[in-house]
Amino acid sequence: MPNPSGPPGPDPSFAELLAVRPVLSLHAQDGLVMEDVPLAAIADAVGTPVWVYSAATIRRRYAELRAALAEAGLAAVIHYAVKANDRLAVLRLLAAEGAGADVVSGGELARALEAGIPPSRIVFSGVGKTPAEMKMALDQGVAQINVESAEELRILSAVAEEAGRKARIALRVNPDVDAKTHPKITTGLAENKFGIPFSEAASLYAEAARLPGLLPVGLAVHIGSQITSLAPFRFAFARLCELAQDLLARGLPLERLDCGGGLGISYRDEPALLPAAYAGVLKATLGGLGLPLIVEPGRWLVGPAGVLVASVVVEKASNAHRFVILDAGMNDLLRPALYGAWHGILPLSAADAAGSLSPAEVVGPVCETGDTFAKGRLLPRLAPGARVAILDAGAYGSVMSSFYNARPLAAEVMVAGGCWHVIRERASLSSLWAGERVPAFLQKAATS
Repeated sequence: MPNPSGPPGPDPSFAELLAVRPVLSLHAQDGLVMEDVPLAAIADAVGTPVWVYSAATIRRRYAELRAALAEAGLAAVIHYAVKANDRLAVLRLLAAEGAGADVVSGGELARALEAGIPPSRIVFSGVGKTPAEMKMALDQGVAQINVESAEELRILSAVAEEAGRKARIALRVNPDVDAKTHPKITTGLAENKFGIPFSEAASLYAEAARLPGLLPVGLAVHIGSQITSLAPFRFAFARLCELAQDLLARGLPLERLDCGGGLGISYRDEPALLPAAYAGVLKATLGGLGLPLIVEPGRWLVGPAGVLVASVVVEKASNAHRFVILDAGMNDLLRPALYGAWHGILPLSAADAAGSLSPAEVVGPVCETGDTFAKGRLLPRLAPGARVAILDAGAYGSVMSSFYNARPLAAEVMVAGGCWHVIRERASLSSLWAGERVPAFLQKAATS
């Protein structure tokens, strides 16, 4: 994603990329290694493209954030944003560490429950919850439903009353703050579809306390994704504090504050947010209220833990351009095509990594010009079959994959304790039409 402070400088070198990614190392014999496992060994066994995740990295980052919150003296719980990576193995790993879940659909709720996260540790967010999803959340007894509008509030009241249940709700407030992130992933501006206008929140919270079927318990805010500055958080949390004080002064019930997620990571050379600094902002803005807090990181926990391993199909020279064509495409990793996102790219072979560098366009096989991972990237010459790792792909990677161009979904692997485990099989060709039906009149036409 573009650097908001201005044009980026030279791309980081291979050594610079490795220096700040402790999960990876380059060995002369084994090549690029994750934890203690050569990525080439995984590619040999399951083929490419393949997603590979480090269990140790996810655990370490969760522990760092939990410790920072505790050291700041905050009564805060971590709910993982499932949309970042919803593989059952990832969810089960985080559940074992004590994480709850932030879900935005009935499908994500079902995945969280299947992974063993108890309903009491699940928050249901999202701007377009259907009545069926609301009832599902109520039947399961989730901890909190984050309401995004007056219209949704009244629909939920009716659904809860009909079901004979009480919906524990928080109002998601739109604080009208520019998160200084990519326009497609900012969610806290007044013109965004998310949340309740700040000026209307207090009166709507009072209405929620009167409506049947509802039990207001908190306020929520989420201003966007991949935020690498503390200033937007500071402003949003200060506004949240102001509103919380207003509600308490009115004698309205307020049990907790949901602070959302959005913590950014360093894909290229952006400044990464440190957990201690984030916890410090939470304490400075909201600590005086004495209310329990919920934080909902997604990308920060899992993004640096994953890579997408791909093989070179061919290098192509055309009109003075050098194209490195991979067997992974935008159907696998959409972020570069969708956001212009920057991802580091490392050869798996130590010999390749030591080769002389020249600019290359790194592209996929999909029939779209937008199927481009990098432009002008300095890479060594890569023969057909050479492999590369696209870095920091643990978040918003596989979850955004598609079958476009009838390309089966890639396999997924988790590395843990020197071993590796397939956590999702590569999709078969027959899966491309699984669930489809050909009407009888077309079957007759085909055999006539």
